[in-house]
Amino acid sequence: MDDPFDLIAGWLHETVLIPALYAMGLMRWEDLAHGWVLFAVYGGVQVALTLAVCLPLERWRPVERWADQRAVGVDIFYTILSRVGVLPLVTFVLFYKVQVAMNGWIVDHGWIPPTLEHAIPALIGHSVATFVLYAAILDCVDYWRHRISHRFRWWWALHSLHHAQRQMTFWSDDRNHVLDDLIALVWFGAIALLIGVPPLQFPLLVLVLRFIESLSHANARVWFGVVGERLVVSPRFHRAHHGIRAAGRRSCNYGAVLPWWDMLFGTANFSRAYVQTGDPSGEEALATGTWLAQQRAGLRRLWRTLGRLVRQV
Repeated sequence: MDDPFDLIAGWLHETVLIPALYAMGLMRWEDLAHGWVLFAVYGGVQVALTLAVCLPLERWRPVERWADQRAVGVDIFYTILSRVGVLPLVTFVLFYKVQVAMNGWIVDHGWIPPTLEHAIPALIGHSVATFVLYAAILDCVDYWRHRISHRFRWWWALHSLHHAQRQMTFWSDDRNHVLDDLIALVWFGAIALLIGVPPLQFPLLVLVLRFIESLSHANARVWFGVVGERLVVSPRFHRAHHGIRAAGRRSCNYGAVLPWWDMLFGTANFSRAYVQTGDPSGEEALATGTWLAQQRAGLRRLWRTLGRLVRQV
């Protein structure tokens, strides 16, 4: 039986993307176009799955209720833009092109391209274990990126947009400044290249990890029990990270999927309180502005921060 996702991607590829590429003179990308569309379809399915799981949780046991949810509407736009538009383009097309070029250069110089199986021969033939190990390594790397983004003032100026939301829901996961997203994608992609994540596994790893991240942002009184809280990041665990008193350098619970890194490096907070979220240190546009207003406000905060840092030198 044909894969329904592949059928949908094939139809979009033939009727929409190829004519568009031809019109723009970009047919050299046609060989990768179907793969990009396929993962865009997967991204759309992921959004639907996230909605199906998280929305009932938020309706069942919400932490907060709001009469006006226009700020949440902006977060929905962030999610659609990231999961269906930009993310598949970066995680499939660009990652694939860079990895092919890099591996070709390595082979031309008589070396073997890096993979976990090459470094750990016991993993050969165990694709599931290898996939899980790739996910754990990338999650650890993301823990440190996230933690560092709270330490450097210029980086926090960008990342604070993510923390400005006072109406945090599962849609808030993708609420980021474009420059912060760019840094994260380069960071994440570079490590994935260094450890040899296969190009077809990379988008799937991103989709799986991002689904759990979305769940952790849910406006729901949900935790996973004493043991479960120490295995996977829960909405309660991650909400502590978004607390008003935990903004900036005073934050905790930086882990995106696994709380292990917070436990290992001393930043875990297993408090049972459901704290209020937001960052009162930023301008109001970061919290309630339109997508464009939030992006501009992030740039203004970055500019002011860089100015203060220069004057201190």
